Amino acid sequence: MTAMRIISGLVAGLLCACQPTYNWRDIGFEGTSLNAQLPCKPDRTQRDVTMAQVQVTLQVAGCEAGDGMWVVMTGRLPANVDADQVLQGWQAATWRTLQAQNPEIQTWPAPKALPGAVRVRAQGRQPQGQPTQVQGVWVAWPEGEGVQWVNAMVYQSRIQGEPADTFFESIRQP
Repeated sequence: MTAMRIISGLVAGLLCACQPTYNWRDIGFEGTSLNAQLPCKPDRTQRDVTMAQVQVTLQVAGCEAGDGMWVVMTGRLPANVDADQVLQGWQAATWRTLQAQNPEIQTWPAPKALPGAVRVRAQGRQPQGQPTQVQGVWVAWPEGEGVQWVNAMVYQSRIQGEPADTFFESIRQP
């Protein structure tokens, strides 16, 4: 009986060890040519929001993996709206919500992107008050008669660079 318990424990341990922390999968967004990868099966939602005095359908896909939350948000703006101004406003609102101080901002070289694409790191606080490390990208691409903008975020207690790099580098607009 003892040998059977030991074998059962070993098998259970091996099965757990075989399950990857990140199970990367391609995702797309309805009505766009935007593609990305998330490290887990995403939950999805959409709702109408006002951005730059225009109603925008915000599509969101997100999930939890590797001690973190991974989120991609996207919406379409009319061509006459200043996408850079919208992205900067979205960033400012994000940092206020997270109580983030002095985010590290660097230009993000997304192919075919409009000027203003950035990748950012910051320390912040979750709504319950716990500290969190955050990385995000904000980018916009011309698409049809408008502009498709994207905000992708990773929230973790300790940012793991390689998975975050994989996530951000997967965001593409063919």
